[in-house]
Amino acid sequence: MPYTLLRLACLLALPLAAQANDFPTVDRVLYVQECMAAHPDAVRFEMTNKCACAVDALAAELKYDDYVQLSTASKATTIGGERGGYIRETESLQAGIKRYRALQAKANKACFIGPPTAR
Repeated sequence: MPYTLLRLACLLALPLAAQANDFPTVDRVLYVQECMAAHPDAVRFEMTNKCACAVDALAAELKYDDYVQLSTASKATTIGGERGGYIRETESLQAGIKRYRALQAKANKACFIGPPTAR
């Protein structure tokens, strides 16, 4: 009887686990590829696992829509000229970028990912 209850509890918990990490597979793959590209000198198999760990950690902290918004703004800070200036000068975007980068740093530390390798 206890075994049946345990199985039932596990089956009921599965949808909750799926909802907690609702990042589409494509976005997870792109994150891992970008992470691996930032560490070209590392062992590929090891970095695949570390980068997958990092995106899982981000998924645990952020809703997918927030991830898209924050990661896009973070990447857009490198755009030159007036368009990039808007992102760099908007305080609300800067706060989001700071939060995203702090979450990334936390995930990288938890997953044993060092700083990106200079190219």
